[in-house]
Amino acid sequence: MQTGPRTVPGAVARTSSFLDERLGAAPLVNRNLRKIFPDHWSFLLGEIALYSFVILLLTGTFLTFWFKPSMGEVVYDGVYAPLRGVAMSQAYASTLELSFEVRGGLLLRQMHHWSALLFIGGMMIHALRVFFTGAYRKPRELTWLIGVTMLAIALLEGLTGYSLPDDLLSGAGLRVTEGVLISLPLVGTYLTFLLFGGEYPGEDVVSRFYSLHILLIPGVLLALVSVHLVLMWVQKHTQMPGRSRTDANVVGAPLFPSFAAKTAAFFLFTLGTVTGLASLTQINPVWLYGPYSPADISAGSQPDFYLGFLEGALRLMPAWELNLLGSAHAGTIPLSVVVPALVPLGLVLTGMALYPFLERWLTGDHREHHVLERPRDHPHRTAIGMSVVVFYGVLWLLGANDELASTFHVSLNAITYAGRVLVFAGPALAYVVTYRICLGLQRADAELAGHGVPTGVIRRLPHGAFTEAHAPLDEEAAARLRAKRPVPALPAARAAGGGAVPPDGLRRPLGRLRARMSAAYGGEKVPLDGDAGHDRSLTR
Repeated sequence: MQTGPRTVPGAVARTSSFLDERLGAAPLVNRNLRKIFPDHWSFLLGEIALYSFVILLLTGTFLTFWFKPSMGEVVYDGVYAPLRGVAMSQAYASTLELSFEVRGGLLLRQMHHWSALLFIGGMMIHALRVFFTGAYRKPRELTWLIGVTMLAIALLEGLTGYSLPDDLLSGAGLRVTEGVLISLPLVGTYLTFLLFGGEYPGEDVVSRFYSLHILLIPGVLLALVSVHLVLMWVQKHTQMPGRSRTDANVVGAPLFPSFAAKTAAFFLFTLGTVTGLASLTQINPVWLYGPYSPADISAGSQPDFYLGFLEGALRLMPAWELNLLGSAHAGTIPLSVVVPALVPLGLVLTGMALYPFLERWLTGDHREHHVLERPRDHPHRTAIGMSVVVFYGVLWLLGANDELASTFHVSLNAITYAGRVLVFAGPALAYVVTYRICLGLQRADAELAGHGVPTGVIRRLPHGAFTEAHAPLDEEAAARLRAKRPVPALPAARAAGGGAVPPDGLRRPLGRLRARMSAAYGGEKVPLDGDAGHDRSLTR
């Protein structure tokens, strides 16, 4: 059941009539234009990523008309005097031409870069919103998997675009990419030669990255975005808990005209924000770095934020190697490169992809869920999410350990050693602190549900004691609190002496472990009516 206005606006009726007379599509148009969308600010996070992707496609199309994806050497004779007469690749020369000689080129290039950062950042925050509210649960597991895949592919798209200008900064990042590839066992050398077209730096890496960046990866992303939106449309939108909101309805506004007007305005707001950033804030001034040369290095170089955690992992990892068969001649695996490049990202993305299914296995919950949960109501899941955020944050911060040491006049070794401790201790501490905060917030909710809102009015009881009067919650706030449900858990296996026999699957070692984990993960931590026995005679 969907709730919303029952009358059909004239614009919808006229559009339906026009299409029906020509295509017989009136029922389809009427049904879809009246689709109900819930109204909550957190749902706009996904739209930020979507609209940034649209801006990326538009600005990227403009840039392709002038960018030359070639590593062929030319002598620069453009308008930027400090580099005039310097030998450089055609890719770098065309980037300078775009920046200084094409009308609007610098604005569009910076819009493209800012929207790329906003696109990946929007996806990350949107993924956190989905995770913390449990929006990945049945029937949206496939939608979640597509989102995780899009995030992984977007990181690769960012890497390929970052490397195209062939300046000294992007070349330093490309050198790291080459080091990671060539360190892979068995296939590393072949992949490196395939990508670079020969010995590093080769002649083909820019042209091959260009094909990936403008054709293959955007095509895959566009297809996944389309499927993601179709699934969201078919499965019905989730909604935050509140009054009259159930798993059987959607409370909100129709697609047309309410949601269409709002989302169009939000697209213009996103476009304006990106344009403002590109106009007023300089980003990636490649002319200051100069053309890339394998013989040159730069100090203080940092990747874009979405790859900063990989940089941090590389800087924190000790210089360990693994010699196969006990001999360097049999093959050496540089763990100092392979582990940072594959393990952190692999752990995060694999954990994200498997989490809905692991949680279902742990809780035995196979129901459909359309009403979301507040993060405080699922403390273990929220604590796990925050521990991953802290893990990412520590690696991201330590990706600038040289800048931190230089700025704060601290030993680089001390920062590195502290980072090696924090990368493990930080997530564990975040888990404990977040879990306790969630329980504290649940107790505060129970107090509100049981006693109401403190009014500040102090009353004296007949026997001389003083107490504060409380006012009842408004209906919306009360409904939001009362929407809390215990976290599902497997049925508790009672002792054999109690007359109950655990299911066969819970009698084996793995089953017993599953039952114990389920009991710890699920259940009601703080009952909402835990204060029901207190005296409420003064509640107003």
